[in-house]
Amino acid sequence: MNLSPDPGGTLRVPPAGHFRLPPLALYVHIPWCVRKCPYCDFNSHAAGPELPEEAYVDALLADLRTDLAAVHGRELVSIFFGGGTPSLFSARALDRLLAGMNRRIAFARDIEITLEANPGTFEQAKFADYRRLGINRLSIGVQSFQTAQLQALGRIHDGLEAIRAAEMARRAGFDNVNLDLMHGLPGQDVAGALADLRQAIALAPTHLSWYQLTLEPNTVFWNQPPETPEDDLLWDIQEAGQALLAAEGFVQYETSAYARDGRRARHNLNYWTFGDFLGLGAGAHAKLSDPHGQIRRTWKTRLPKDYLDPDKRFQAGERLLEAAELPFEFMMNALRLTGGVPAELFEQRTGLPLAAIAEPCAAARAAGLLENDPQLLRPTARGQLFLNDLLQHFLP
Repeated sequence: MNLSPDPGGTLRVPPAGHFRLPPLALYVHIPWCVRKCPYCDFNSHAAGPELPEEAYVDALLADLRTDLAAVHGRELVSIFFGGGTPSLFSARALDRLLAGMNRRIAFARDIEITLEANPGTFEQAKFADYRRLGINRLSIGVQSFQTAQLQALGRIHDGLEAIRAAEMARRAGFDNVNLDLMHGLPGQDVAGALADLRQAIALAPTHLSWYQLTLEPNTVFWNQPPETPEDDLLWDIQEAGQALLAAEGFVQYETSAYARDGRRARHNLNYWTFGDFLGLGAGAHAKLSDPHGQIRRTWKTRLPKDYLDPDKRFQAGERLLEAAELPFEFMMNALRLTGGVPAELFEQRTGLPLAAIAEPCAAARAAGLLENDPQLLRPTARGQLFLNDLLQHFLP
């Protein structure tokens, strides 16, 4: 199904009807990084002297073969290499992986292929090779340009390396670049947060992911929390940053995503519009539908050593979503979009009638959290600020 933005930032979809198989994307998890950051709760592991590139590519392709029955004739609209630090892998390894994938699943002619990269792993020749492979979008994990902030976050690069990484990405041929930035960092004030944003904007990215540092369970920061800004200061940072981004032509289209010139992240849009995605790699998750409208979530074995063990299964578990769960599952994604989605998309993605969410929608509208438009599922400005309160209305 072709989804395209209209000038108002919502999505155009075909007329409502019965359940339809949604677009299909692919997430590939590469779990190694140079060093584990103290705030990171992702499935990432410090790399040893040598990465098991060949064995891991073999495992990823074998994993894909076990998932082919879930494709149902669809082509891939996007691929996202996440981690960890996928840019630790050589262009040769990624070439073999992409070629093996394309032999098994058709790629859309305009497929978006994103690679996450950290500034400390940039090499001009390697990134030019990535571009020649067909990787056409980079997401660079800058987090900050301030040395003190980067040290507090446990990052391996400094501000100058972050600037050079963005410049090298351009020279390597990438014209679609996301910069990942955090705010609400230890010791940060409004001026510091805006300085980071101004430096990022000066590098002319097409996309910015700008989000607040959160302290997650099972991280070093959770057990040894740093001193972060108070709530009033966090609010001031958020307001000032959003005003600056808007003035510079970055349109906020999702809770923490800002795009210039319409270059929204297609892979993430597929998540937020309740599309399907395959998940390959250690700990990867997937959301998959079948032609009968059954929707399931699956996840792969988490530890790299287990994922590489030929005697173990790749899939660690799966769960079929019950009809009562689908309103929350759908809204948890769709309501992150500031422009919302057409109401008929709910029917097409879940197979449920709009009547299934009539009561919670009415309650959310009465609370001022959802726009009063029966043709559109869109959070109000208040709903965007209090998204968790809005989602409570759709719990089973």
